[in-house]
Formats: sequence, structure tokens, C-alpha cells
Amino acid sequence: MWNYLNGTAGKLWEICILPYSSSFALNPTLEMELDQGKMDQEPGRPTWNRQIEFTLAGIGCAVGLGNIWRFPYLCYRSGGGAFLVPYLLMLLVMGIPLLYMELILGQYMRRGPVHALAKACPLLKGVGLATVAISFIMCTYYNIIITWGLYYLFSSFQSPLPWQSCNNTWNTPNCTDHINPNTSSHSSTASQQFFNYRMLERTGGVEESGVLRWELFLLLLLAWILLYFCIFKGVKSTGKVVYFTALFPYVILLALLINNVQLPGAMEGIRFFIVPNWEKLLELEVWVNAAAQIFNSIGIGFGSLMAMSSYNNFNNNILKDTLAISITNSLTSILAGFVIFSAFGYMSHLQNIPVSELAVDGPGLVFVVYPQAFATMSVAPLWAILFFFMLLCLGLDSQFAMVEVMATSLMDGFGGPLMKFLRHKEMLVLAVCSTAFLLGIPHVMQVGIYVFQLMDHYTAIVSLMFLAFFEVLAICGLYGVRRLSANLKEMTGNRPNIFFRVCICIIPLSPMVQQIILVFTIIQFKPARYEDYVYPPWAQGIGWVIAMASIIWIPLGALHTLWVLPGSFTEVLDRVGQYPDFNIFIPSFSHPRTYGIASLVHLGA
Repeated sequence: MWNYLNGTAGKLWEICILPYSSSFALNPTLEMELDQGKMDQEPGRPTWNRQIEFTLAGIGCAVGLGNIWRFPYLCYRSGGGAFLVPYLLMLLVMGIPLLYMELILGQYMRRGPVHALAKACPLLKGVGLATVAISFIMCTYYNIIITWGLYYLFSSFQSPLPWQSCNNTWNTPNCTDHINPNTSSHSSTASQQFFNYRMLERTGGVEESGVLRWELFLLLLLAWILLYFCIFKGVKSTGKVVYFTALFPYVILLALLINNVQLPGAMEGIRFFIVPNWEKLLELEVWVNAAAQIFNSIGIGFGSLMAMSSYNNFNNNILKDTLAISITNSLTSILAGFVIFSAFGYMSHLQNIPVSELAVDGPGLVFVVYPQAFATMSVAPLWAILFFFMLLCLGLDSQFAMVEVMATSLMDGFGGPLMKFLRHKEMLVLAVCSTAFLLGIPHVMQVGIYVFQLMDHYTAIVSLMFLAFFEVLAICGLYGVRRLSANLKEMTGNRPNIFFRVCICIIPLSPMVQQIILVFTIIQFKPARYEDYVYPPWAQGIGWVIAMASIIWIPLGALHTLWVLPGSFTEVLDRVGQYPDFNIFIPSFSHPRTYGIASLVHLGA
């Protein structure tokens, strides 16, 4: 144990102090590789017209529907203000440093996640493929949320709102206008029944496919058409659209907040949001949820921001973008918390129950709980229109990034052959959007909500935690913070500042923290379910197949790297085993002789 601690202390000294001493210098081998990497950059790669466009696109990518429903839901479930303490701590310790790492790597390599990670860490090059796979899988069903938002948006152009009362053809006898403590557990609100029986017309389970919901099918098509015309020119068109889609939601959030704080009971909801329940801080789940929310919200592990940063100017100061994206994202979550919890306080006032006893779940927060609050406000249709238009803007911003990951990766890997066949990149983006649209059709059938919940459970929970762990391991553990320091100095011409020095001391802990999150996720894992419906074993099996569709690329990439190395498989494993500190995978600053596996792969061995 003493030897281990002594070795760890020595490595922390070498990582945190030596790179910034006056005697610090790169070895000749690394300098040659950095120069070669700079020469290999694609000279004709498009760049953002203005740097503010990347910043806004990054904010739009990070700020999404999760800020509106997932953050308030986790905060509500974790006892209100107690969740803010670990959330802000994880932002400083994990979120900002790791986002900084991703953006530096993307800007320096000037490639999407597949090729950037393949050059940075050949052994874990499959992580780049996995990020593309998970982004594409998520964009096939993420657009369904935009579809639902469009349905509610168009349904809001009437008074009274269709979910305002139980006097509709789709309502059942157990419909009630408000839930209160005396209401039967079998009752459901008008907004719940509008969501389940009017919009979805859902079946009894995944075993019953039902028929195609043509209204939702056409709205899904409209959503993809809107998305295509926003991004078909690449960063040139996306950079113009984000001026509106990234900024306008804040206008609506502020308008909603001003309206909500004037409602009776609103202050009770806000008090629940900002006053911590300190006993909750003793629960490990609260800390794990805070860390997971930082990863999910900022987008660490998706490869989206890495892909967009590859279009930056090579000498861009990436620290400003990192701080702008990460801090704006968290401030938006907190602003949304004030908006949502003020509405919770109003609803608790109407139902005469404490805020802590409201029936609140994840997606239902957006499409059931909040519409129910609108129904009792003055000028209800106006607030509903503004809210769902805001959801449309937030959803489109996140979709821009996920589709761009796939398009960028295809262009980086197969740009020449694809352009010979498709002629223009616009046709490639059209092909990606068309494929994702076709794969999304099952979600607009009557069974769609069950398909959506199954995919979201096994992609956003299972796959993402595995992927985030291996990406952190690849960038922080194997590529190394020292090489990232050298990349940063080459791009900006300046020595790393005090912020980056602090990051370097913190980041070696990130794989360990991620491992704790991963283990806790596995231990606490529960099979997918929707409300009271439990998926049958064959559906759970399909869910694991969906999860493996992205995870499988990580071991396959490692096996391919080991396969192409010279010598027998056992000889390769012996060489790996001689370097338990992983320096074999990267060129060492102090031991050039350890320039092993990475050099062989780079040289095409």
C-alpha cells in the first residue's frame, strides 16, 4: 500500500508541477509528432464564420430538454436545495475540466470524435465509434420529443386548451380536473389523459403494436424537415440559426418566471427549491445523480461538442468557450428550476397539499404536470404556446449537434468516396436525416411510448455511463493531460494558466469518480418500465441489444489495435503488461523508449 501511495504521489507531482517548471520541455519524439499532427490538419476544413457562433452552438447543444425536466425532477426527488450542493461541486470538479479536455482535443486534431480519439489513444479508438453510434441512436428517438412538442404547440392555438377539462371524447370516467389527497389512486388528470389517450392513443403494452398515428407521423416528418434546413450547409447554416434557437428560450423562461412568481403559493415552491434538506446529502444516490446530470447535460461522452470544436480556428482560445458553455448550461438549469418550482408551488396551493407530495415523474413533467398548471393560468393558450415553442428551440439545438456528429464522422472517414457519389455534403446530411426519420417511425405508432421508453432507458442510462467512463479513461488516463497541455500551448502560444493547472490536479481523479458512478449505476440498475407497466423479458433483451450497439465498438476497437501490432498476440500482451502505468500507450516525456504501441499504430504497423 505504501509503495502504491508513494508512486501515486510521485505521478501527481510529475503531472501537476513538472510541466510548468522552467526546465519543462517536450522530448524530440513528441515534438516531431505534434508538428506532424499540425501538418496533417485538413487545410480546406470549414470553420465558423465568427467564434461566437461556436459558443452559441455549444450552449445550444448543452442546454436542452434535460435542463427543463431532468434537472428539476432530480432536484425534486433529491430534496430540493440539497441537490444544488453536489451539482455545483461536480460542475467545478468534473464538468468544466472534462469539457475543456474534449474541446482542446477536438480543436487540435481538427477531426470528429472517431478520428480524434483514434489518433489520441489507438487502444481505445472504439470510444470514438461508440460516441457516434450513441449520438445517432439518440437522435432517432430524441426527435420524437420535438414531435410531441409540435403536437402540443399546434393544440395550444385554441381556447379552452384541450387538456383543460374532462369533457372530451377521449376522456374516461375516472378523469378528474385536479388531483387532491381524496382522489382515488385509479384517477388521472385531464392532462394525463390528453397525453396518453389523445396524442399517443397508446396500447396496453409493447406486445400490442397498434396502428400508425398519422398526425404524429407527419409532425415527425416536419421536425426532420426543420432540422435539415437548419443544418444542411454544415456550420455555415447552423451558425446562423443558433443566434435565434440558443437565445430565444431565455426570453420565454424569463417571461414564464415573471408570470409564475406572481401566482399564489409560488414562493412555497421556490423555498423548496433553494432551501436544502441536509439529510439528503448523506445519501450516495444524490451525489451520483448530480454527477450523472453534469455528464448528461453538458454532453460529455456524446462527441457532439468535440465534433463542433473541430471547426474552430486552430488558434482559438478554447477556455473562454468552455466557461461560457458549462456555466451558461448550469445557470439555465437553475433558472428553469425557479420556473418549474414556482409552478409546483402554485399547483400545491390549488390542491392544498405540500410541494413534496405532488405526483411528479420524468417526461411527464413537461407533457403532463406543466400543461396542467397552464390550464389554471390566465391567458392559458399564450403561455402554452410560448412554453412549447421554447421546447422546440431547445430540442432543435440538441439535434443539431447529434446529427452533426454523424455527418462530420462520415466526412472525416469517407469524404472522398461519398462526395464522388453524393456530389454535395447537403445530400449526405439528407441521407443521415432520412435514415434517422425512417428508424423513428416505430415511435409514432400507438406502441411508440413503450419503444421510446425502452430505447431511452438502455441508451441514456446504460450505454452513456459505460461510454463516459471509457472516454474519460482514454483522454485523461491514456492520452494524458501533459500532452493536452502541449497541444494547448501550440494552439494559443501561451503557457497553461492557473485554471488549467488546477484542472490537471483534479482530472486524474475523474476516472475514479466515473468508475464509482458506473458501479453504482450497475448496482442500482432496474429493468425498464413505463408507469406501472413492466416490460417482458424479450423486450428487455432487445433493450440490451440497443445498449450493446454502441458499447460493442469499444472492445472491438481495442482488439483491432492489438491485432495489427507486430508479433504474436501473447507477445503484444506481454509488452502491455510490462507497463502497468499505461505509459506504453502514449509517448512519454521522460522515457522515450516507452513510445511503443501508439507509435506502431501511427506508423501503420
